Amino acid sequence: MQNEMILILDFGSQYTQLIARRVRELNEYCEIHPYNKIPEITANIKGVILSGSPHSVREENPPKPDLSNIKGKVPLLGVCYGAQYLAHFFGGEVGRSSSREYGRANLSFVNKENPLFKTISDNSQVWMSHADTILSVPDTYEIVASTHDVKVAGYQIKGEQTYGIQFHPEVYHSTEGAQLLKNFVYDICGCKGAWTSESFIETTVADLKKQLGDDKVVLGLSGGVDSSVAAVLLNKAIGKNLYCVFVDNGLLRKDEFENVLASYKHMGLNVIGVNAKKQFYDALAGISDPEKKRKAIGKVFIDVFDQESHKIEDVKWLGQGTIYPDIIESISVKGPSATIKSHHNVGGLPDYMKLKVVEPLKSLFKDEVRRVGRALHMDEALIGRHPFPGPGLAIRILGDITEDKVKLLQEVDHIFISSLKSAELYDTVWQAGAIFLPVQSVGVMGDERTYENAVALRAVSSTDGMTADWCHLPYEFLAKVSNDIINKVKGVNRVVYDISSKPPATIEWE
Repeated sequence: MQNEMILILDFGSQYTQLIARRVRELNEYCEIHPYNKIPEITANIKGVILSGSPHSVREENPPKPDLSNIKGKVPLLGVCYGAQYLAHFFGGEVGRSSSREYGRANLSFVNKENPLFKTISDNSQVWMSHADTILSVPDTYEIVASTHDVKVAGYQIKGEQTYGIQFHPEVYHSTEGAQLLKNFVYDICGCKGAWTSESFIETTVADLKKQLGDDKVVLGLSGGVDSSVAAVLLNKAIGKNLYCVFVDNGLLRKDEFENVLASYKHMGLNVIGVNAKKQFYDALAGISDPEKKRKAIGKVFIDVFDQESHKIEDVKWLGQGTIYPDIIESISVKGPSATIKSHHNVGGLPDYMKLKVVEPLKSLFKDEVRRVGRALHMDEALIGRHPFPGPGLAIRILGDITEDKVKLLQEVDHIFISSLKSAELYDTVWQAGAIFLPVQSVGVMGDERTYENAVALRAVSSTDGMTADWCHLPYEFLAKVSNDIINKVKGVNRVVYDISSKPPATIEWE
């Protein structure tokens, strides 16, 4: 645990992770815990933030945290539901809003003498998202911000470092939300902002040395950012006692196994490459259901990984590239992210693998992992890679999996990704790929009628993958890619572009 931190209590809001990201951007460490599993309030906890919630304080059994060791003892900021909770259950009243309070609003009154609203502009834009509103607050509460429609947009309890706001400072639409959080974290909580990539590396490597000693660790590499950064950190701590296993499941991108294996060895990692294509193809034969595909892939991977692990004498630890969102989702209560997909690596270790687990990145968000990778001077081509699904191309082939379909999709994907790079569009896209559709369509090539496969291209922009918008790639670029695919990939005569956003669609089709 870090020397100082901000504790965030989660009531199930879709924005809770975003609050944590904004605090981390201030170079301050923070952790999210369920509201009903509050850790011990030690001296290193400098402040507490209560998140929003899909629940209402007026419900029969609303989420009610035990704040007896927090309120009035450490700085406390209630956001939306958190603010309404602190008002409703301490002498005020919350009721149904007379009008829906969603979207942009502007502060019509700001008390700039208040430390939370110091330097916040008059008429500052904020983002509202609540059906309830605070109708009244106790006499001990001072209103420090209002909008035209919301009288109690912000308050402070007199004589306490306890604050409440009915808007979301963590979202982009609250234009000075970052400044408000900075006021809370730095000025009110007195934090120093010492959480940096360099400090994380130094602390983590020292902790790993102490935790692992001379023990051996085996780690499954995927070619992705998370497992690669985890491997480099472990390598700095224990060197050749780290054994990396990179499995070719036959579902990677074109030439990825050979290329990534070469780059790992160039980085000085001790890597074992395993060609297990046939085992995966055999296990996937005839399976069309995406969840069954995931489970089949997971089982074979564990079998192959277990076989390789047994070849290493006296291995005691399993290294994993688990990141913080995986941890949060696996312990969430009442939240929209309570269900995790079966290919997440949290809790995925079978009982018969008697290894202890070490997870160097378990406190980091994805963007923080990339920053740590850059601070470790890792290859930018690896750090800047688009996310790639754990089950690989298996969930980009709709229907059953065959080696021929995989090879066809690898060629299509290669043309698309290579074209994005050559057009200098790759870094403007969060994630891109091609999908093999379970339909065939009529076409004409030369003077001949064809009846061949259709593929879809997908490219999205996002900051964290929780929401995503389809990328408005230039028509000329899409036309060239489509033409190249149809001319160069035998078996494809139609290319379509997916213009769905998340929500309601997901980034992957399966």
